[in-house]
Amino acid sequence: MNESITPKGEGKVKTRKKRDAEAANGAFSGERIDAKRSTKDVMEHVMRGVFVICGLVAVAFVLVISIYLIISGIPAIREVGLWNFLSGTDWHPNYKTEPSYGILPMILTSIYGTCGAIIIGVPIGFLMAVFLSKVANRKLAAVIREVVDLLAGIPSVVYGLVGMMVLLPFIRETFNLPAGDTLFAAIIVLTIMILPSIISVSETALNAVPREYEEASLALGATELETYFRVSAPAAKSGIAAAVVLGVGRAIGEAMAILMVAGNVANMPSLLSSVKFLTTAIAGEMSYAGGLHRQALFSIGLVLFVFIMLINAALNFFFKRDKEGN
Repeated sequence: MNESITPKGEGKVKTRKKRDAEAANGAFSGERIDAKRSTKDVMEHVMRGVFVICGLVAVAFVLVISIYLIISGIPAIREVGLWNFLSGTDWHPNYKTEPSYGILPMILTSIYGTCGAIIIGVPIGFLMAVFLSKVANRKLAAVIREVVDLLAGIPSVVYGLVGMMVLLPFIRETFNLPAGDTLFAAIIVLTIMILPSIISVSETALNAVPREYEEASLALGATELETYFRVSAPAAKSGIAAAVVLGVGRAIGEAMAILMVAGNVANMPSLLSSVKFLTTAIAGEMSYAGGLHRQALFSIGLVLFVFIMLINAALNFFFKRDKEGN
């Protein structure tokens, strides 16, 4: 006798099948979600490893450069003597009888040239950044920004060429000198070269100041100029400090343009005399140097490297202390 399935029993069977199908679909969806989540986790770990490797590569570059300069620069310092090397006033490595390897004139020249460029360039760059950020209309500001970006993209040798063809004759005729390649010319060229970095970074810092700060200052009765210099500039102090640090690094590390306008003579620094920077000594003499002379140039590179590190550390220390004090 055949069993008959009632409609009610058939409905229960269909309901059970539907539940089983929904459970299977839910399990499949859960598996897909878990698979996507595991894929994202794998990609996150991979990208984290890439970031760590990039950071380690940057640190490795600094370590390799430091170790190479130390290994290459120490032999000449040992043979000449640290005090004689740093405090000697005569640089005559090509003398066959009594060569001298004193770099004090080049150290002082690098300090004077960098300080002169910063003293002139920072106020001009900061005022230009205030003008672009707060005063100039959009069209004029856009044109000036294009010019600033163009200045940043000009090669160093072009700065040196223009300085050699235009600035040196002007200095020679104005001050009645036999030659115009002087420390003064180097300072002017360095000032022009650091302006794009100072202007761009300072303007970005000023644009990041919340508008509410300036509106509150104006509401209290301050003028626009007072607001710019007493409210906006202090609020953007960290960014402006970064611009100064970039300017210092650009000024002290420049070689080619300075080689073309400074005279490349290791004299004690004077504003209207030919001088030699640490960077120009390396760039100008490395091609033909040999023996102790070549090792001494590596020692100059080591001194320059330590010099830049000390300047950056000192600036960061003072800026950090000032920020914590405020």
